[in-house]
Amino acid sequence: MIHFNFIKIIARQEWATTFRSRTPLALFGVLFTVSLLSAITGWQYVSRFNQQQRSAHQEVHDQWMNQPDRHPHRVAHYGYLVFREKSPLSFFDFGLDSYVGNSVFLEAHRQNTVNMGEAGFSNGMLRFGELSMAFVLQLLVPLFIIFVGFQTVAGLKPNGVLKLLLCQRASYLDVLLGKAAGLTAVTWALFLPVLLAGLVAGNLLIADSFEAETLLRILLIVTLYAVYFLVINLLVVGVSAVSKSPKNALVLLVLMWILFFIVIPKGGQTLGSALYRAPDKIAFENAIHEDVSQQGDSHNPNDPHFAGLKAKTLKRYGVDSISALPVNYGALVMQEGENISSGIFNKHFDRLIGIYKSQNAVSSALGFIDPYLAIRNISMSLSGTDFDTFTAFQKQTEQYRFEKTRLLNQIHLTRIKYQNDNKQRVSAANWQQQPDFNYKPVPVSKNLAASALSLLFLILWIATGLGALTYISSKREYQL
Repeated sequence: MIHFNFIKIIARQEWATTFRSRTPLALFGVLFTVSLLSAITGWQYVSRFNQQQRSAHQEVHDQWMNQPDRHPHRVAHYGYLVFREKSPLSFFDFGLDSYVGNSVFLEAHRQNTVNMGEAGFSNGMLRFGELSMAFVLQLLVPLFIIFVGFQTVAGLKPNGVLKLLLCQRASYLDVLLGKAAGLTAVTWALFLPVLLAGLVAGNLLIADSFEAETLLRILLIVTLYAVYFLVINLLVVGVSAVSKSPKNALVLLVLMWILFFIVIPKGGQTLGSALYRAPDKIAFENAIHEDVSQQGDSHNPNDPHFAGLKAKTLKRYGVDSISALPVNYGALVMQEGENISSGIFNKHFDRLIGIYKSQNAVSSALGFIDPYLAIRNISMSLSGTDFDTFTAFQKQTEQYRFEKTRLLNQIHLTRIKYQNDNKQRVSAANWQQQPDFNYKPVPVSKNLAASALSLLFLILWIATGLGALTYISSKREYQL
């Protein structure tokens, strides 16, 4: 039977004991300083990065708008650079941002991948991780909980205090739940206000405004980190409860930290890459080129596919030669080639994304045995620095490239005559009126749907932790 009055008394005592000691406050001071430093450097970096991206975009846009009157096909090959800005909350959790590209060059007949990732310009230190608020909360706060809570129950056994507590009509489960509640309250009181203040201030400094969806993301992040801290506290109290002495509890908890935060995450990445091998960039592009050449080569006059296109076009307009067509046949050929190459690229890209998602699914599934992996996936997703955000940018840029090329081919089709094609020009106003690229971020609903498994694992971890404390309390050997 659970006695909530006893649980409340024990939780208050744990709270008072923790704050009477200088060690927890000293540890918090160190982590607060590191969090503040990571937040400030993150704000500065993301603000400066986005400003550079906007400046580069404006320069490219001005060059595009200042083109002289030209042939539409030359304009299509002139190309256009699109830049990816970081999300307002990316300062909190860098996620994959440093490992994926930031810009893509758009041109006719060719689908380029996103390039210019920071990892390509960094030294080898990047492999050890980057200092961010999420890094502190995910990896260092659990260490704080371990060093503050390792003796929360184990420390009561050698001096007989635990026996005295159990003689006061409090059950062992009351003691364990009270200790877990007190330790969790300390963690929440110290770190959740820092997290909330950092997210709010960072968003205002970077975005200069507060959107409803951003506020929802912030509230979700704070709530889910609160759940994560609860899971770690339950683990620490459970290990302390089954340990004979504080020393044994500390050693076991440190070993668990190494397992959860180093061994399993690295092992999951290696296992995912081994089970689902992805082609390198050269193999990926060669496969696309081979499929395009097999389906239809627009530069080969004897190609069966384009020979059929020619016959259909002549029949549709009721003429017997290309020169008699009321539209420019060369533009039709170019657009058909664009349709083929774009369709094949999308097919191969979706297959590649499927491989990467399968690799990531291995790490996500390991969240069942490692709460760190669960919160890491959720944190990246809500911060807009996950894999889905990157692929959404790549797909939107390809769609924009296709539409931009299609519009230029339409101008070529209707404004340029087939005779003396390459010597003709059209007004620059034709492409100056084309809409600029506008990236649409992944909505929070899709982020939550993609993180559903990780959310479920965190809930299961809480249920497992409470179940473990109930089991431990029923065993007399853990009370001695």
